Amino acid sequence: MENALLVGLSRQMALARELDVIANNLANTSTNGFKSRSARFNEFIMPVASAETFPSGDRRLSYVIDKGTPIDLSQGALERTGNPLDVALREDNYLVVQTPNGQRYTRAGSLSLNQQGELVTKGGQQVLGEGGPIRFSNTETNFSIAVDGTVSSDQGVRGKLRQVRFNNPRALSSDGNNLFASATPPLPAGPQARLEPGAIEGSNVKAIIEMTRLMEVQRSYQGIANMMTKTDELRTKAISRLADQQA
Repeated sequence: MENALLVGLSRQMALARELDVIANNLANTSTNGFKSRSARFNEFIMPVASAETFPSGDRRLSYVIDKGTPIDLSQGALERTGNPLDVALREDNYLVVQTPNGQRYTRAGSLSLNQQGELVTKGGQQVLGEGGPIRFSNTETNFSIAVDGTVSSDQGVRGKLRQVRFNNPRALSSDGNNLFASATPPLPAGPQARLEPGAIEGSNVKAIIEMTRLMEVQRSYQGIANMMTKTDELRTKAISRLADQQA
């Protein structure tokens, strides 16, 4: 009976992890440039623990373990905003931003100017150009970003957005604020990299699919909880009857 409870507990822990992933996806349905994740699990055969009541075959216990949360890199829908500082990235390129923890990468192209005249993300991180942060004076107007990433104002060119790509973008790790971190250095996006000015890339979360997954996880969790409750009741009855016989 203890084995059944342990197997059920391992599955509940996996479902709780999947629930966290789904909740995060749904919370970012309207976050521009957000990339959804899914939960993946593996079967783990316990080499030591066994169930002697199995009639035949392999008696080792099978548990559930977390394999990871792979990212979905599919393109989100483009949304026209008309904001001259908004950009949507094409293909698998990323903007580079500066954070207190070092350089990070994002596809969230909703940009603006802070009080110091620096081009920043919605979260306030400096957006880096090929020569460093991009800054404007407080007298400049008519800001624009060209399809190749060149940033200009009425007083001329102020820089060019740095775009990068990765050999294995699925290895990127989420770092909060819609940013990604990489264990390996990025590669230049190349001279053919193009932006879509005056637009942003929407989230690629499919809300209907996520809600369906949410209901499936809730039903599975409840089913396992009921099984564990019945198993515990069976053990209690067995102990009670055993005590009566000994008396």
